[in-house]
Amino acid sequence: MSSPHQTTHHKILQACASLLSDGDGKGVRMSDIAKAAKISRQAVYLHFASRADLLEATTRYIDEQLGLEERLAPSRQAKNGRERLLAYIAMWGAYVPHIYPTAKALMTASDSDEAAAGAWRDRMIDMREGCEAAVQMLYQEGQLAAAWTVDSATDMLWTLLSVSNWEQLTRTCGWDQATYIKQLQEVALRTLIDDAG
Repeated sequence: MSSPHQTTHHKILQACASLLSDGDGKGVRMSDIAKAAKISRQAVYLHFASRADLLEATTRYIDEQLGLEERLAPSRQAKNGRERLLAYIAMWGAYVPHIYPTAKALMTASDSDEAAAGAWRDRMIDMREGCEAAVQMLYQEGQLAAAWTVDSATDMLWTLLSVSNWEQLTRTCGWDQATYIKQLQEVALRTLIDDAG
């Protein structure tokens, strides 16, 4: 059974996640979150020392609600680097539509809102670590193309999988999810792996 403290904490995270996904991220002030959670602004600060802390906790809460750890399992359990690369791209490609409203809100607000910028930066560092794990496995197996270091290949994969690129290809160019995942997998294989054809 959850304590009142845990229940309030959860309500705050729920309210913040809802406000982020419903808006552009600019109106998510502590007072807005308190109002949505039906608690006082002071109560929000009892649980989160700053807005930056709350936004970072909210991105992790969203990941938890969407079962990110379970989604990552096929990539983490891959038998080789190629399999891990393909599984990670498939996972991320299927995941982005679920986090897109929140991602868009944080990206939009990042130019003028350091708390939003920090929350998004924190989330993207985690995502980059997933890219690096796949690249590192390719490197250890001698599969990484000679033109790349682990760092530069990670940078490339991280950029290929950016939410902005997903948005451009699916929202602007009209690619469906299956096409997006298949084509990104193909590009990554041909770019990063020696003789990947």
